[in-house]
Amino acid sequence: MTAVVAPRAAPLSPERLEPLNLPNPAPTAGLQPQLLLPGEAGYAARQESYWSLSSGQVQPAAIFRPSSAQDVSAAVQALVQAKQPFAVRSGGHGFAFSNNIDGGVTIDLGQLSTVVYDIASETVTFGAGCLWQDVYDELHKYGRAVSGAREGDVGVGGLLLGGGVTFFTSRHGFACDNVLAYEVVLADGRTVNVDRESHPDLFRCLKGGSNNFGVVTKFTMVTIPCAKVWGGMAVMPRQAIPAAIESVVSFADNVVNDADSDLTAIITHTPEFKDVVVSSLFVNVAGVEKPAAYDQWLAQPQIRNTAKMTSLPALVREAKVPGMMREIWFTLTLKNDARILTYASALHDQLVADLTAFIPGQEFITKCIFQHLPTVAIQNSVAAGRNVMGVERQQHNGILFHAISMVMTNEQEAFAYEKVKTWVDSVEEFSRGIEGGLLEWRYLNYANKTQDPMATYGEENIRLMQGVAAKYDPEEVFQRLCPGGFKVLAIGAQRK
Repeated sequence: MTAVVAPRAAPLSPERLEPLNLPNPAPTAGLQPQLLLPGEAGYAARQESYWSLSSGQVQPAAIFRPSSAQDVSAAVQALVQAKQPFAVRSGGHGFAFSNNIDGGVTIDLGQLSTVVYDIASETVTFGAGCLWQDVYDELHKYGRAVSGAREGDVGVGGLLLGGGVTFFTSRHGFACDNVLAYEVVLADGRTVNVDRESHPDLFRCLKGGSNNFGVVTKFTMVTIPCAKVWGGMAVMPRQAIPAAIESVVSFADNVVNDADSDLTAIITHTPEFKDVVVSSLFVNVAGVEKPAAYDQWLAQPQIRNTAKMTSLPALVREAKVPGMMREIWFTLTLKNDARILTYASALHDQLVADLTAFIPGQEFITKCIFQHLPTVAIQNSVAAGRNVMGVERQQHNGILFHAISMVMTNEQEAFAYEKVKTWVDSVEEFSRGIEGGLLEWRYLNYANKTQDPMATYGEENIRLMQGVAAKYDPEEVFQRLCPGGFKVLAIGAQRK
């Protein structure tokens, strides 16, 4: 592919930007209906469509809904000219302030939702406002899939720019490793196509570097044959936790023998059960029924099991996680060691006890999630071409630990935050006491805003990202005017 540079679009209409007190923008015809203001029905509808209650309660001065990269270019130029802070939203599945902004402008990419499959090249191109469900539904018509999210209502942009752990990670690396090209609006309003030959430095940095370099408006990805999958969800009683942990460790060590099988193990409390149970999402993406990889896992007593031959679009609908709560999450990457996982599970029990005593009716959700990150996935990631996350430094099988609490009120959120942080800090300290127990890399899409995940990418990658940000955004627009998410100029300063 060769670079395509689109002409700069004119800034937004002054009539619609006047409530934001933006100074002297030049007029542009036809964009007025795309700017939503507080009090308008469209504004309220978009706020209510966030997955997180915390994100939806952030109040932007306006929401801009572009229909094209040219519209995004117009908005960026107007906002830069006005020195107006802004946020960028893809699907709206991230934490508060990563995809919304108080008093600024949220560029809501939701209308950039076209999905086009190219039969000749077996690639798919889709807008940054798509949800993964949109992409899967279209590709299923052709018996294909992509390495995307495991929940259908997750937006494509955040997952891909943050790396992306998927059902296909063991076989095909991270989701970002499967991106062939990006359409990006830069800070000066230019629209560029970015791939391995055109802007290769930016191409690499977009693979895990988040929203530091521009607004990505379109992705092109390689597709994967996937007419059917076998899998579902299972729930096991609390008594199965020790055996489940042993099964997770065994699965991570043996997935190299069946890279088409994936297992997410979740020790969880939900209002439904009002107790701790073991839940799981498991799938064989090659459509093999009951592969041997799950023998140990499924040998445990079960309360519920929905496993069946199905399609990827149907499975990700089933796996949907309820939203509109105040979510708290942290992450660590751990050695695949049953002692560490057992310790994390025991502290999860204490978290549940604390929240039960504080929250009436046990109306809260907690999750202690273990996902395998085997060396075979790292090897396949490297083989697909380098990303910027530095995960290739991992020398042995690991576990992604994701700690989550979901509550309803501000008071509950403040209480739960300290409890979850203490839980994760304790697991980190315990892991450091075991040789090789704590792995350096932290997954950006699971990280708390205080965890500074890009600081774990390695010095070479940090220097690369900072240099690329300076090259394509010398005025630091995406560092200062677009403050949400993790910023390359703030690496080392975000642990507060």
